[in-house]
Amino acid sequence: MLNTNHSLPLGAQQISREDVIKLGLGALQEIGSERICKVCIPNGGSCCSGCAHLVNGAGCQLRNTSCTAWLCGFLKFLLFETGQLQQWSSFWRQVPGQDYRIDFTPEKFVIEQPLEVPNLNRLSAALAEDLRDLAKTKPAKGYILELREKLDGYIDQYMSPESSVRKRTGIKRKLKGLTKEFHRYQIAIEEYRLAEQ
Repeated sequence: MLNTNHSLPLGAQQISREDVIKLGLGALQEIGSERICKVCIPNGGSCCSGCAHLVNGAGCQLRNTSCTAWLCGFLKFLLFETGQLQQWSSFWRQVPGQDYRIDFTPEKFVIEQPLEVPNLNRLSAALAEDLRDLAKTKPAKGYILELREKLDGYIDQYMSPESSVRKRTGIKRKLKGLTKEFHRYQIAIEEYRLAEQ
């Protein structure tokens, strides 16, 4: 990226709040969020449940940087497994003014790191199918939501700078146990990793 603004550090660029939201929504599409949401929401896992900006049948009426940056446990799992989670987190740390379901992000601000997310639609499609199957075979109310929250919590613990190598090894084992029934996903992630080599 060519930086023609000499008042900004090399690699830095000014971006608008609106453009960073569009960039984030585009990245979520590349990750395949819609497929995951189509399984999660009917199983009690709507991330937007209770939000005043959500209109039934019309969706979100007030897009913001905070909600765009936020990842549920399933999306976080996809980025974690593909080695993209740190890059996602680093990008959104550059965006000022994020709060819960609202933002105070200025209309223009500077970022130094771009948001580059690979197309993970094959992985998200496989994961969505596995989740659909789990919703049928484990119909206990809240199972999908509980699974999502456990993935989220374990990945947050793993990514914490305070986590030791030993603790991370234990967390990896727990994640493997939680995802052992993600049969289609396991095949898809192996194919993804082979293609990345």
